[in-house]
Amino acid sequence: MSDAQVDIEDSSYVASCPWHAYDFDLDTGSSSYGVKACVFPVRVQGDNLVLEFDREQGVGLSSLTPISEKIKFKHGASPAANVVDATGNAVPASKLYTLGDDATVCDWCVHILNTSDPEQKIELTTQLFSLFATREQTDNPMPLGAGTVQPPDEPPRQDLQSLPPWKMANPGKGGTLKSRINMLHALANIEQWAIDLAIDICVRFATFRTTPPSSITISSDAAASQPVSPTPTPLPRTFYYDWLKVANDEAKHFSLLRSRLEELGSHFGALPVHHGLWESASLTKDDLRARISVIALVHEARGLDVNPVKIDKFRKAKDAESVETLEIIHNDEITHVTTGHRWLSWICAQEGTDPVEVFRESVVGHFRGALKGPFNAEARLEAGMDGRYYEDLVGALPSRGGHVIAGG
Repeated sequence: MSDAQVDIEDSSYVASCPWHAYDFDLDTGSSSYGVKACVFPVRVQGDNLVLEFDREQGVGLSSLTPISEKIKFKHGASPAANVVDATGNAVPASKLYTLGDDATVCDWCVHILNTSDPEQKIELTTQLFSLFATREQTDNPMPLGAGTVQPPDEPPRQDLQSLPPWKMANPGKGGTLKSRINMLHALANIEQWAIDLAIDICVRFATFRTTPPSSITISSDAAASQPVSPTPTPLPRTFYYDWLKVANDEAKHFSLLRSRLEELGSHFGALPVHHGLWESASLTKDDLRARISVIALVHEARGLDVNPVKIDKFRKAKDAESVETLEIIHNDEITHVTTGHRWLSWICAQEGTDPVEVFRESVVGHFRGALKGPFNAEARLEAGMDGRYYEDLVGALPSRGGHVIAGG
């Protein structure tokens, strides 16, 4: 935002993000995209700008919840930690399965998707995001490699017992250690799939182009805030940055949950898992609008609804360490829903369509069952989703196995 363009609109100063084109009113923090930024009063004092906030009343920076960027690699190691290879030589662990300097973003994505070892997956994911973000600031950015490689139909898994979602045991209410382990294990499984989902969107839709509108008819304020392109438009590089950042967050979440399971005397893989989340990926593999709608704005948004309830269960059990982990995940996931909202809105802006209508049509065509409440309206609104998106919405796909899979 330090490079934002600031304009005057209706007697208000409005800053536009150069990466995502989000606009923010500098007095209120509101955006035409539905999201809202924190704002604080400032004053000029000599050559300094002074930010004012009241710590005692919890107003301002003291009221913000910090988001942890710490990833817990296995046994406290980092991707650069030395291990012994087959010849007995000490080499960085990541070098055993990493790619060369000329590898494209899509090469990396397919490599990560085909990696079944979860520890290697999280190391590779963090490497890719670091490489991409670092090289974006140079005159040698990573080539995308769009259309040169194909992602797998379903990422492989290592040493996991898989069951259909409707045959999974009820994890309980969190009152016992066994119940809390079951809940953390289920979440770890979701986070591993979430890594793959964020990586998959980068390679599967790398050749995506927007569809120019046959006539310029824009029905939403969000779409109207950007000019409609008369020609097919490729995805900007910020699209890849955003989703690789999501993947990096999901790798962090998996590492935190895996570590917590071990601290509680269990481990990831000790219990059965299901692949239900990837079913939604398969159902949306041909439509980026549907992929964003179902994965980011249905499944991730459902997490915003249920996370506070889960956190409360762990808090009542006096499991403070797990509460800390779950709060980190919840705060991150608000930004993930925002990412989905941002890019669906961007596509709709290019195509002259209403993101609410596109979302609802995508859910009807690519989802099984109703979107379940109760909804965390506050967190959803913070991410840009008001009730027009999700209220009274039912996916039209038939139930599978005699059960409806909905909500994530």
